[in-house]
Amino acid sequence: MTGGPEADRSCPGTFARAWAKAVSGTSYLPMTQAQLEALLHRLTGRLAEALRSEPFDQRIGQQVGAELVAAHIASAEGLGRTVEVIQLRLLRDLGLVADDGEDRMARLLATVATGYARALRDRTLDEQESIRRAAMVARAQAERALRDSEARFRHQANHDPLTGLPNRTLFTERLTAAIEGRGADRVGVCFLDLDRFKVINDSLGHQIGDLLLVAVGERLRQAVGEHLVARLGGDEFVILVERTGGTDDAVRVAETALAAVRRPTVVAGHELTVSASIGIVEQPVDGTTPGELMRAAGSTLHWAKAAGGARWSVFDADRNERELARYALSAAIPTALERGEFLLDYQPLTSLRDGTVLGMEALVRWRHPQRGLLRPDAFIGLAEETGLIVPLGGWVLAEACREAAGWGDGSGPAPFVSVNLAVQQVRRPGLVDEVRRLLRRTGLPPRRLQLELTESTMMSTAEEPVRALRVLADLGVRIAIDDFGTGYCNLAYLRGLPVTELKVAGEFVTGLRAPEPASRTDERILASLVSLAHALDLTVTAEGVETAEQADRLRAIGCDAAQGWHFGRPGPAGQHLARSPALSGT
Repeated sequence: MTGGPEADRSCPGTFARAWAKAVSGTSYLPMTQAQLEALLHRLTGRLAEALRSEPFDQRIGQQVGAELVAAHIASAEGLGRTVEVIQLRLLRDLGLVADDGEDRMARLLATVATGYARALRDRTLDEQESIRRAAMVARAQAERALRDSEARFRHQANHDPLTGLPNRTLFTERLTAAIEGRGADRVGVCFLDLDRFKVINDSLGHQIGDLLLVAVGERLRQAVGEHLVARLGGDEFVILVERTGGTDDAVRVAETALAAVRRPTVVAGHELTVSASIGIVEQPVDGTTPGELMRAAGSTLHWAKAAGGARWSVFDADRNERELARYALSAAIPTALERGEFLLDYQPLTSLRDGTVLGMEALVRWRHPQRGLLRPDAFIGLAEETGLIVPLGGWVLAEACREAAGWGDGSGPAPFVSVNLAVQQVRRPGLVDEVRRLLRRTGLPPRRLQLELTESTMMSTAEEPVRALRVLADLGVRIAIDDFGTGYCNLAYLRGLPVTELKVAGEFVTGLRAPEPASRTDERILASLVSLAHALDLTVTAEGVETAEQADRLRAIGCDAAQGWHFGRPGPAGQHLARSPALSGT
C-alpha cells in the first residue's frame, strides 16, 4: 500500500484525535485527553505500518489491540468505536491507497479485534487472580488482627466487616458520649462521601470498588488517626472531631481528609484517582443531640455535592431553615391540590393594533393557610424539582380550559387562554389525550387554547414530544415559545417546530426605557426578531411592557401584541374581559 495524491497532506494527528474522541467515555481511563491522544497517535503509526507492510504482518494489528486493553480502553463499546473509526477514516486521513486496500483493511480490523479479545481475556484472568490474592492477603491480615486484638474486634457488631473501621453503631455511641459526657464544650462531625464512586463500580466491578473503599478507609485512619473514623455504609465515612475550639478545627480535619482521598490509589493493578465531598458541622454540645448533628451533617454534605463536589461545606443554620421550609412547602402541594387551595389569575395579551384582548395567560397562585397568597416563584421551582409540577400543571391546564370556555358573550371573538407547560408535562406520553379530553369536556375550541413552552424546553425536547406538539397544532391548538431570547434557541431551528407565536423576553423590552444609544440597540434587536418571525409566519408578543412609550415603540417596529403592567396586572379574568373593546362593545 502506498501514499496516494493526498499522501503529502496525510495527518495522523487528525485521525488520532478522531479516534480519541470516539473512545472517550466508553471506559474509565486513568489518563488525560492529551495523554490519550498521544497514545493513539503512536498506535496510528503502527496501523499505518501494518497497512504498508509486505507481506501483511498480522502481529502489528494484534499488538495494537493488546495495547488498547492495556490502556483501559477495554469495553465492547470502545472496541466497536475503534473498529468504526479505523474503517471509516484511517485510509482517508493517512492518504493511503492500494489495489488491495479493502482486503488489507479487513485483515487489519480482524487482527486488531483478535489482539483486543486475547488481551482482554488475559487481563480478566490476571485481575481475578490479583483479586483472589488480595482477598487472601486481606483475609489473613484480618485473621491475624482478630487473634492479636480480640477485645478490640469482639460479636463484629461494632465494626465494618469490609474496612475494619468502626461502624454506625460504635460511632453513634462515641458521639453520644462526647455530647453527654461533658468532657468538652464543642464537638465537630465531618461527613464524607466519595464523588462519582458509582462510575468505578459500574466500569471496573464491585470487587474493585470494595478494595478501593478499604484503601480509602485506611488512608483516612492514617491521616486523621487522632480522631475516630467510621464507615456508615456504601461510600460514606464520618470523622468525629472531639473537643474542638471552633469551626476551623473541623475544617482542618476535613482538608486533611480530602487531600488523603485524592492521592492516586493502585487497586488490583488499576491506578484510580477519586475525590470526596464533606459536610462539616461544628457547634456547642449543649442543646444538641447525635441525631440532630448527623442530620445537619448530611444536609451540608448535599450542599458540597451540589456545588460540584471535591470540596467541603460548613453547616449554615439559616440556610438549613430555608431549605426545611422549602421542603415543607413542596410536601404540602398534593394536599393543597386536594383542598382546592390553588387559583388562577390572568394577564391580558393585548393587540398593539387596536387594543383588543387577544388572549390571557393563566398564572397560578396558592392560597396558603399559613403563609397567605403565594406567587408562582415561591413554589413552581419546588414542584419542578420534585415532579409535582405534573399534577399541579395538569390542574392549571384543566382549570384554565374550564374558565376560558365561559368567556365572551357572543358580541365578538373571545380571547384564547395561554397556559405554561413544564418540561415534565411536555415529555409525558399522554399529553395529547389529556388535552383532547379537556377540550371535549369543557367545550373550549382548540384555537382558543395556547400552550407556552420555554425555548430551553423546546431545545431539550426529544422527537416524540415534538410529534405530540405537532398533533396538537394540527388540532388547532396554538403553540408559543415563552421568554424567547433568553436561551439558546434560534429562528432557523423553529422552522421545524409547530410554533405559532413567539413571546419575546421582557429583558429586551426593558431596554427600550434606557437612554440612547442603549435603547436603540435593543430596539434594533427587537425589530430583527419581529421581522424574521413574521417571515416564518409567526406572531410576536412582547412581554414586560410597563409604559406607553414602550408600547408605542413596539407598535412602530411591527410587534403584534404585548403583555405587561401597562395593559393590565394579573387578576381575575372578568376585569380584563370588561376592558376589551371587542367584548365590551366599545
